[in-house]
Amino acid sequence: MQTISVQTTQNVVIKYPVASVGDRIGAFIIDFTIIIMYIFIVSFIYDYFNLQSAAIVIFTIFLPLALYHLAFEVLMDGQSPGKRIVRIKVVRTDGAPPTLGNYLIRWLLRFVDILLSSVFGLPGAIAVITIAAGGRGQRLGDMAAGTAVVKLVQPSETTASELFAPLKEDQQAGYQPVFPQSTLLTDEHVEIIRQALEVYRNTGNDKPLLAVTEKVKQITGIQSDLPPVKMLYMLLDDYARLTSR
Repeated sequence: MQTISVQTTQNVVIKYPVASVGDRIGAFIIDFTIIIMYIFIVSFIYDYFNLQSAAIVIFTIFLPLALYHLAFEVLMDGQSPGKRIVRIKVVRTDGAPPTLGNYLIRWLLRFVDILLSSVFGLPGAIAVITIAAGGRGQRLGDMAAGTAVVKLVQPSETTASELFAPLKEDQQAGYQPVFPQSTLLTDEHVEIIRQALEVYRNTGNDKPLLAVTEKVKQITGIQSDLPPVKMLYMLLDDYARLTSR
């Protein structure tokens, strides 16, 4: 399985499985089905109420369809309904959360990646070719926006050693760990920390985060006044660096 390494702003390198062409086609088909159903329902309402206004057509069909992917990816953290069902999402390759600008660039170039090739009777051909050839889950829009589409996996399917890539020797030179006690942790501890951070990032629920922080302090003897999120990311960074030596 192809993977893409994303270095977060906390210098933690995370490996994500790249979404396959099949995954993305599956998500596209689901989204396309939803769009067709929406058009059918709205058209039925038009006929039932005998609506013939051009303005109504623009605001109830043209704009929703044109903005479908942009709106859902912004509101659903990098996912459309199809992407959520297939369990893939858009991420930034530099580890930062995608911005409106990133989504906007992807959306604008979608017309090149997918719609332009429709002129030649091959809808999506450009996107399929660039995704398959690049090996990083990127169509042209992703390359321009600095994003990629990755496969979300269940926590049990990925070990901590797979998630945190070993750092190169030149990154190790002169490195002084903030928490050398991180070596007292096991891969299982690291996996639990990662899951707690992911829950907090996705839902804002800090209860698992706080519980894990207290447990880590008990195991390692660390005494720190840093905010739990910052402390745990620094701890993961130290763990990745120290255990890769």
